[in-house]
Amino acid sequence: MSGQPLTVGTAGHIDHGKTALIAALTGVDTDRLPQERARGISIELGYAPLQLPSGRRLSVVDVPGHERFVRTMVAGATGIDMYLLVVACDDGVMPQTREHAAILRMLGLRLGVVALTKRDLVDDETAALARMGVEELIPGAPVVEASSRTGAGLPELLAELDRVAALADGRRHEGPVRLPIDRSFTLRGIGTVVTGTLWSGAVSAGDRLAILPSGREVRVRSVQVHDAPVETAAAGQRVAVALVGVDRDQVARGDTLAEPGSLTAGYRLECEVEVLADAPHALRGGERVTVHHATTETPARVAVREGEAIEPGQSGRVQLRLQRPIAAAAGDHVVIRLTAPQTTVAGGVVIDPTPSRSGREPERQQPAAAPVARVLSDAGADELEQRLAETRFGPPPLRPEDQGAAAYLADAGRIVRAGKDLAFTRAAFDDAQAAAVELATEHGSVTLAQLRDRLGCSRRYAQALLEALDSQGVTRRIGDARVLRRSHRNAAG
Repeated sequence: MSGQPLTVGTAGHIDHGKTALIAALTGVDTDRLPQERARGISIELGYAPLQLPSGRRLSVVDVPGHERFVRTMVAGATGIDMYLLVVACDDGVMPQTREHAAILRMLGLRLGVVALTKRDLVDDETAALARMGVEELIPGAPVVEASSRTGAGLPELLAELDRVAALADGRRHEGPVRLPIDRSFTLRGIGTVVTGTLWSGAVSAGDRLAILPSGREVRVRSVQVHDAPVETAAAGQRVAVALVGVDRDQVARGDTLAEPGSLTAGYRLECEVEVLADAPHALRGGERVTVHHATTETPARVAVREGEAIEPGQSGRVQLRLQRPIAAAAGDHVVIRLTAPQTTVAGGVVIDPTPSRSGREPERQQPAAAPVARVLSDAGADELEQRLAETRFGPPPLRPEDQGAAAYLADAGRIVRAGKDLAFTRAAFDDAQAAAVELATEHGSVTLAQLRDRLGCSRRYAQALLEALDSQGVTRRIGDARVLRRSHRNAAG
């Protein structure tokens, strides 16, 4: 095998052919493996090795069904290095597709391939429409049309996965052992076994490790990778670890196997989060949510650091006050879901895994890679505003160094944010709003294509403008169109 070990995770709407595609690529039907299959130390449940043309082998995790995706893959998706998003040509992008794509983005998964499946069932025009929807959802992602039934496009898909895998860094061997546990069980003659994706470090027989959050120390009896015994498992691999010193009922999914002293479990996480532009409402202080981190999910309450709430499409700092302790590190990703309706509302990065309740930084050295909170600065504000004004309805993306000036301009009402990396001048946004109101008044609703044509901009920018109008209470989405909310409908009339 060449290259660093990598894990690829599937995502996509239910019945869009994820499992059939994995079976066609790997020869393993992940949907038919029994729940309690235990041949040796089996870790095949939902996983399959994928051999690429270069000789590299990926570990593929397939989690069929929407709720299993949300409750299983979301919780463990930070163990994934790249994605394979599956979209059926005959359906195109669906609401679940959008949520899965948002989750992948919130977890920092930028590398992947989109497979347009069931190509044999549609004509060229329908396939082109499905491709257009994908390109709008994930601009720049490679897209391959394929059919699991006929085999058409599969060689091209494997080649594209190979190319993207070469771009992935893989997980470093350096650093302490960290294995978020996604399954535990007992095998006769072996004892307690835990499985998961090894985030960092390397695990060998004889190693002494700890289970968090309990802190119980254990010894590694043996290690397997894809059902085969190995002397040492490397970071990035799917592993099964047999343990001595712990009973089956003393370790469970959501625990972490780690080098003693390398992690601390706590009931609070200080995070910088981004609320999705199409979230049903703002992320409010005191709100009950479910927090997904590594392989754990736990109820929590939100404490917003500035103001009462973080509006859709905006970023801010929060403290997550957890019902159960989590072993996290600065730089880890979290996904936040509402309890009603059950949907993803935000995602972000852990700034401090063990903050005080006040959120004031303790006097200790912070990891160099830890993100910092948003700051407001007028430095470079005039230059940024001018740069955005040069292409009114197609502004360049905000750079990391622009964030302070962008926050200043937004607070001053001089620009309108339309996501973390996109903003429009106030004048441009007001003109876009006037155009949308005029179109909706004339036609009863306004579509993305109508606004795009009226403004002479790309689909991406028209989509961003419509989502910003939704978040500001000007429009409301119904299907593929927007209608004016009552206050603006009355004003227009």
